[in-house]
Amino acid sequence: MEKIINMLKFDSNGLIPAVVQNKDTKEILMVAYMNADTIRQTAETGRATFWSRSRNEVWVKGETSKNYMYVDEIRVDCDCDCLVVLAVPAGPACHTGNRTCFYRSVSGDSLVNAEDKEDLSDVMAVDQAVIIDRKKTPEQGR
Repeated sequence: MEKIINMLKFDSNGLIPAVVQNKDTKEILMVAYMNADTIRQTAETGRATFWSRSRNEVWVKGETSKNYMYVDEIRVDCDCDCLVVLAVPAGPACHTGNRTCFYRSVSGDSLVNAEDKEDLSDVMAVDQAVIIDRKKTPEQGR
């Protein structure tokens, strides 16, 4: 782990951004910051651990809410200045109770709930899967 940590390009505060992504769905759940110690702690415990810039302290995601992020893999970008943390969430990622911190979409000069749009796309994806299945395996009278 030390070899990897030494390769990373931390900012002047010793931090590196970490994009947390759902391992299974690939949905972006949140963005936080890590330092060398929190990267080590994440690797050792398997629970996503960050540096809270607002509280100036170590923060284990889910420590209060029990909505832990169980880390499957940490990826490093080509410049070694950003991380992607692939995790399995034990509940909502956002402190607001939303599945992801990115639950709002820009619409003109307003923010709207993006999950309303996602619900429609989920329905369309299911319908599309049914159509494809019926095309591949047609049955008389169906």
